Amino acid sequence: MMHVINQHIGWIEVVCGSMFSGKTEELIRRLRRAVIARQRVSIFKPKIDTRYSKDEIVSHDFQKIKSKAINKPQEILKYALHAQVVGIDEAQFFDESLVDICQSLANMGKRVIVAGLDQDYLGRPFGPIPNLLAVAEYITKTHAICNVCGNPANHTFRKTREKETIVVGTTDIYEARCRNCFISGNEELLESEEK
Repeated sequence: MMHVINQHIGWIEVVCGSMFSGKTEELIRRLRRAVIARQRVSIFKPKIDTRYSKDEIVSHDFQKIKSKAINKPQEILKYALHAQVVGIDEAQFFDESLVDICQSLANMGKRVIVAGLDQDYLGRPFGPIPNLLAVAEYITKTHAICNVCGNPANHTFRKTREKETIVVGTTDIYEARCRNCFISGNEELLESEEK
């Protein structure tokens, strides 16, 4: 019996970590390589992320690549139909339907590269990222440098007192912290609120 190998196999890659850890830089690097390889690339970001640009994915060190801003993951299927490679930034801002969309794209033979925060400002699993990690073929965990002690940082510390899970910002609101500095910073915020 002869086995037929599917030449159009798809997969999901997830790049996750804290803020300022290079997730978007890595996403841009992978997407640029796909462009150099003359692959058809479609790139998406959530409309609520307007920190640096409305129609580009931009890293904190200002590397950028054109993208389409969307409100819901379902829009990706419409715009990425002919793409070979699909890039999605700030995936934590999308709802859980992103997981099924990424699965569908990969099942169609597309390479799907997703970047996003894996933890929110309280250190809890964030948005669809945990479930994407469960179904992804490839996972890259990036680390920043702790703003307090200089150790590898895995947490995003919110310096302000907003309680909403999603507060879009950059160094004005957030900083990268290691586990110990993240815990002590949150304890200090709690103590100052109690006073």
